[in-house]
Amino acid sequence: MNAAAIPETVLQFGCGNFQRAFTDLFIAQADREGKNVGRVIAVQSTGDDRALALRASHCAYHVAIRGFSQGQVVDEVKWVDSISRVIIARKEWDDFLATAALPSLRWITSNVTESGLKLDPEDRRDSRPPTSFPAKLTVWLHERWKLGGTPVSILPCELVPQNAEVVRSLVEKQADAWNLEPVFLDWFRLECRWINTLVDRIVSGRPASHPLLEKNPLLIATEPFALWVLEGSQPEGFPLVHPSVIFASSVENYQLRKVRILNGAHTALVAKALPLGFDTVRAAVEDPKIGPWLRELLFTEIVPVLEGRVDGSKEFAEETLERFQNPYLDHKLSDIAKGHEQKIVHRLQPTFDEYLEQFGHKPKLLSEVVPSR
Repeated sequence: MNAAAIPETVLQFGCGNFQRAFTDLFIAQADREGKNVGRVIAVQSTGDDRALALRASHCAYHVAIRGFSQGQVVDEVKWVDSISRVIIARKEWDDFLATAALPSLRWITSNVTESGLKLDPEDRRDSRPPTSFPAKLTVWLHERWKLGGTPVSILPCELVPQNAEVVRSLVEKQADAWNLEPVFLDWFRLECRWINTLVDRIVSGRPASHPLLEKNPLLIATEPFALWVLEGSQPEGFPLVHPSVIFASSVENYQLRKVRILNGAHTALVAKALPLGFDTVRAAVEDPKIGPWLRELLFTEIVPVLEGRVDGSKEFAEETLERFQNPYLDHKLSDIAKGHEQKIVHRLQPTFDEYLEQFGHKPKLLSEVVPSR
């Protein structure tokens, strides 16, 4: 089927590198295999550059998948054409609201990072648009409900525990603050499906060199490893059948292991290596001082706190270090540094606190990167 003929089924908040090499790639692959997942409407809330670049390339681009998988070198390119259009929220608010009337639209995804999961007290019901992501989502859901549209499933990709429950709670608070109808609250709480998820893939963005760069300036690079865990049973009619997408009774163990080890290591590197002038994750872990420091941090302070709580913590830590040394990826520490303060709160502070509680003294290496309170 021609991509343009596939109905729009997904509303996606954000069109950054991660979603384009993760959600949008999976959907494009599934569509080509006849799964008919649908196409994506991407909503850009911060700045215009990404949206305008996507429009200039007709919302299509390449993803370079490079690295190691089961001991074998992977170096391949995938074509992604699952995005149908991009809406710039601050300029095209009416276009955004109009998507609530689409009967084909069934799924909502987001990746606004931890720092985006908060309300703005200045947001009003008639703001065009409101500032925060939860407020925009509240407006959209309310518009959907007013039009008598079918309920949707919300699959957040933010790296916080029970992310769907967090987003739903923020929507509830926003709806209460705006005094929206109680029957509307019942509709989005009970009839819409809120699915906790865990996402895992390192996306480094635009590679420094690649044969396709001149032809496609939107080319982004990622690693072969990818995992999207959805909590609960597979929804009826859920079409996104993909090797990297799995359903589990709980995402808690996957979440805890990934956020504390992989994301915690990333955030620790930002605090440790970025001030020293290191540019990429690989450069930092290959340094004769930073590399051993990170290994010691993982295996003497982070992994011990997780032992007995998650499966395979040591093995995952070793795999993480191998992924960080992927020779094909230039994962910039400056990109990871976005929202750094909130990332410390979610990724490192809990390990610090639990280590102190378990062992009776502060963790030496975490103390270097976690601000004292």
